[in-house]
Amino acid sequence: MDKTKICITTLEYPPDVGGVGESVHRIAKMLIDSGYEVHVAVFRSKQRLVTDGSRRRASCSTTLQDGVFVHRIKSAVRDNLTEIQDFFSDVYFQLKCLHQKYKYDLFHAFFMNETGYVTTLLAKENDVPVINSVRGSDLHKHIFNPKNHAQIAWILENSAWVTFVSRDLQKRASVIAPSVKLKSSAFWNSIAPINFEQLPTPSLVSELPGIIIGSSGRFRDKKGIEFLLDACAELSNELDLTLLLVGDFIEREKAYWQQQIQQSGIGDRLRITGITSRQEALAYLPHLDIFVIPSLHDGCPNTLLEAMLASRAIIGTRVDAIGEILEDGVDGLLINPGSTEELITSLRHLATKPDLRQKLGAAAKTKALQQLAPSVEHQNWIDVYQRTLTTSASVLFEKLSLV
Repeated sequence: MDKTKICITTLEYPPDVGGVGESVHRIAKMLIDSGYEVHVAVFRSKQRLVTDGSRRRASCSTTLQDGVFVHRIKSAVRDNLTEIQDFFSDVYFQLKCLHQKYKYDLFHAFFMNETGYVTTLLAKENDVPVINSVRGSDLHKHIFNPKNHAQIAWILENSAWVTFVSRDLQKRASVIAPSVKLKSSAFWNSIAPINFEQLPTPSLVSELPGIIIGSSGRFRDKKGIEFLLDACAELSNELDLTLLLVGDFIEREKAYWQQQIQQSGIGDRLRITGITSRQEALAYLPHLDIFVIPSLHDGCPNTLLEAMLASRAIIGTRVDAIGEILEDGVDGLLINPGSTEELITSLRHLATKPDLRQKLGAAAKTKALQQLAPSVEHQNWIDVYQRTLTTSASVLFEKLSLV
């Protein structure tokens, strides 16, 4: 018997760096373990920009990575500027060719703004069910571009099922497209256990005096780092502390962040590692006294789950999955986003109470191992796939019965 064939479309996939790519890779492996044949089509509009003056025809290169068929699609470059509609037209054609060759039973798009529309259009034209997965910025940021609103609403309305990584995102989608209430589910990302003792000690650790307050990731507008800079700068007048940012600011915002750092007055209390490998970033976590994730909005960030596994005392904001996963005073402290005052109070509280830090960290690790285990996410995804495929088969049978 032939395996059910799934085609996942995504903006990134390993070795690409990014949380969406990690999630797709994790889910693809889960599906393979459950007996599905999995294909991943990777494309991103940034790939249409070529700065060296070269030209190319549209292409799709296929490799087999750990049992997953990975199709990397590139649009043609015919002149100095490839229009966005030309990019999507090329991508659509390449996806259509893949479907003609493999005859997929289900499409699944991660992130609505780029992958969702072209995937849903192809799926609907071929009477194939499509799942769309909302990750965060697609509904928290891109929805505010008037050009995107109608497209996003259409995607939500025409999805067979929609998944969300937080109930906040699910609620917003239901406002935009009320039918989502009847065909959606919200569940968190998962994380596999990590043996931090096997990771080497990063060299920078020896240069971090006092209470070490840290955050990690690719820092950009939504991360709320301004408030962390201000809070640590003020507290440095009364506490011996170091603020360690594991990662770096995204390139297009660097001038803004340099200004924010200077205006905060934090001075030499700040250390920034720059871009690191995931292994090196993880290796810093056990050396932090307090982990802060001050996001303004953030889906379900992997960095939160990693800090929980590392038994860190965490301060997070009441947004998206951060505010859903952490229970204030039990396995972390929660504050309102954008509040420097609340952040200062929480940091001061934890900095002076090592026993509380240990208690919160231990509880966070227990929750990560129990409620954020891969087996939990695996079952959630299998339920979604089985429900979508079963419902689609029933609808198709009804259509055939009416002919």
